[in-house]
Amino acid sequence: QVQLVESGGGLVQAGGSLRLSCAASGTISSINDMGWYRQAPGKQRELVARITSGGITNYADSVKGRFTISRDNAKNTVYLQMNSLKPEDTAVYYCNCKRLVGLLWYDYWGQGTQVTVSS
Repeated sequence: QVQLVESGGGLVQAGGSLRLSCAASGTISSINDMGWYRQAPGKQRELVARITSGGITNYADSVKGRFTISRDNAKNTVYLQMNSLKPEDTAVYYCNCKRLVGLLWYDYWGQGTQVTVSS
């Protein structure tokens, strides 16, 4: 099993910044992708950003140029730097990692951290 613990959410004014962190522990061997998803009230969970163990990144169009995902493999931690925040970024943000066991991929999720952007 893998445990993911997020931190760094909170309330910020539009235009402000927040940094989310997610630390993985447990059976962390063979973790490949790590990333962040978000879910706003009444909406489906959506990808925000992902990063592979080799550092390849992928972003949702809505956050490109404003958010930066990074990863410290030695600490098994992934970060999401969020700048120029907008009210529409308000959501619960979930950390995710994918772990390859044999030929099967397993998904693990954090408990979520609330990000609220006021206008």
